[in-house]
Parts: sequence; C-alpha cells; structure tokens
Amino acid sequence: MPAQPVSTDRVRLTRRRRKTLTRISRQTSGQFRQVQRARILLAAAQRIPSVQIARQVGCTAATVRKTRRDYRARGMRALTDRPRPGRPPVYDIDVHLLIIATATSEPPETDAQWTHTLIAGHLRRHHAIGISPSQIGRILAAVDIRPHRVKGWLNRPDNPDFFHRAEQICALYQRIPAGTVLLSVDEKTGIQARSRKHRTRRAGHRRPERREFEYRRHGTVSLMAALDVADGTVRPAIIGRNTSQTFQTFLTEIDLETPAHLNIHLILDNGASHTAKATRAWLAAHPRFSVTYTPKHASWLNMIELVFSILTRRLLRRGEFTSREHLANKILKFFTHYNRTAKPFRWTYDGHPLKAA
Repeated sequence: MPAQPVSTDRVRLTRRRRKTLTRISRQTSGQFRQVQRARILLAAAQRIPSVQIARQVGCTAATVRKTRRDYRARGMRALTDRPRPGRPPVYDIDVHLLIIATATSEPPETDAQWTHTLIAGHLRRHHAIGISPSQIGRILAAVDIRPHRVKGWLNRPDNPDFFHRAEQICALYQRIPAGTVLLSVDEKTGIQARSRKHRTRRAGHRRPERREFEYRRHGTVSLMAALDVADGTVRPAIIGRNTSQTFQTFLTEIDLETPAHLNIHLILDNGASHTAKATRAWLAAHPRFSVTYTPKHASWLNMIELVFSILTRRLLRRGEFTSREHLANKILKFFTHYNRTAKPFRWTYDGHPLKAA
C-alpha cells in the first residue's frame, strides 16, 4: 500500500499551546467540537496524515483538513466556530443602549431596584417598544449588567492616613512596649436574653438538634470588656448604659488593679463614650494612660472583637436565657472559664490566618 501523503498544512505548537490543547482534549464535560479539534491539532503536530487522524478522532478527513487550515489562519481561535450571520437582529443597537441606560438609571419611585419586568413595562409605556423581560435579561447578560445584585462599600473619611494608623496598631500588637500593659477595650451592647417557647430537643442518632422557632424576649444586657493583648485574658463588666461615666468607672477599676509601675495603653474605637470630652479629661488627668484610636469604620482592628466573636459562637448564638440576670451570669461565668486557658492571639501581616499563639 502506498504511503499516505503528509498534509502541507503543517501544525506547529509552542509548549504553552500544547499544554492548553492537551488539557482541553482530556475534558469529559467540555464542548464536543473544542475537544475534537484539540485532538486533531495535537495529532497534526506529530505529522500524522489527515486520513489517519480522522480514523483516530472519529471524523472525516475533510474536517481534519479544515481544522488544519483554520489553525494556520486563526491560531487558537480555530477551536471555536467563526461567527455566523444568522437572522438579522429584531432589536437594533439603539434599543440595546436604551435598555442599558434604563437599567443603570435611578429606579422608579415605587421600587427600590429595576427588574426585567419593570424595564419592559417602562419601555412599553414611555418608548412604545414591545420587548419581553426574558429578552431584556439576555441583552443585559451579554454586557454583564445585573440590576438585582448589589455590592456594599464604605467611604472612609480618613482614608489618606488609614494604612499608617492601621500599621501603628498592628505594630503595637506585635511589639508591646516594655513596662506597658496593652489593653484592647470595647463594648458589646444590646445582647438579647431570649428563651424558646418550648424545650429544645437535643441531637440523637441520625437526628439533628430540634429547636423551637418562636422565642420569648426577656430584655437586653450590655457588656464592656478589656483584653490583655499580652496574655489573652479578658476583664468583663456588665453595664447598665454605655456612657462616658460608665467607661470612666471601668478605667478607674483598671487603674486600681494594675501595678503602679506599669503604663497602660488602650486600643479604642471611635465610640461616643471613648471620645467624649469627659473621657478625654479623665485620660489627661491620668498620665499613665495612653490611647490609640482605630481609624473610622475599622473597629475590626480592635482585637477585642475576636473575643466577642468567640463569645457569640460559643454561648450567645444558640444559648437560651430566661432573664437578664441569667444572661449576665452566663457571660461572666463564660469569661471565668475562658481566662483559665486564655492564650494571646498572633496578629500577622503576611496573609496567614489569625490564630491563637
């Protein structure tokens, strides 16, 4: 049998293209035509005749020759079909632009956001354009506009020096000055004392815990706490109101219980009780106290928030409390137990997760 001629449409692959085509050719859920063309090009790069490639891949020799020609003309775009004319569009570019302009404008007064149905009604009433909501959805999807989605953002008024101030706090966490007690202080207010209307059924074999949906409210409790950054222990206090006077009383207790030869440095957010004139006057009258305030809208830099998160997960989220006193006692008991095994947190810059030291 005479040797089969080798195609003159040579296929040359770089290492990167060969790697890409190999990955595509091994896909089991990829588009059939892409997988088939990737296999053709890989075989053609080995100078295998078109007829033999057709038998291997399961197509006609004409398909192999066409794929070779497309690759020489279009490169890796040969894996996809050329654009086809199809039928002329029903809605011209002006309608598309009108839909986009509507979807990115202020919604009507009666609604908080645009929907495909609202846009269709708006175009029908104000522009005499009849178009279905589903078609509007396809047009917006083509330009990646999704009016139903929202992403929150926060404007920082002190943004120019935000990172400098954040760096100062992180540096304190990593290197506490000698002879200084570093305390992270904040409040967790409005903790609800709630109990379920019916008894919770604990988990059993192949049965998750069952908890009554309805509950009774018994009031709220507010907590003020100071975390010793060096050893991880927490000083809790149940407070009635979060005022400057309450905060000064808490600081007075810290002052009396801390050895006189040590300085006390506080990490505080910009809460009203922390920045009030009376609080600043008290701090000025007690020179061994110094303060670093977190930037606005960055109270997460205050390490005590980690402790509040632990308290929420371990006690508050699924706990049941029959009264304010019951809840307050549970919180204080929690911190008594917590302090027995407390460890300092390891605050890092380099992207590793925050964890106990």
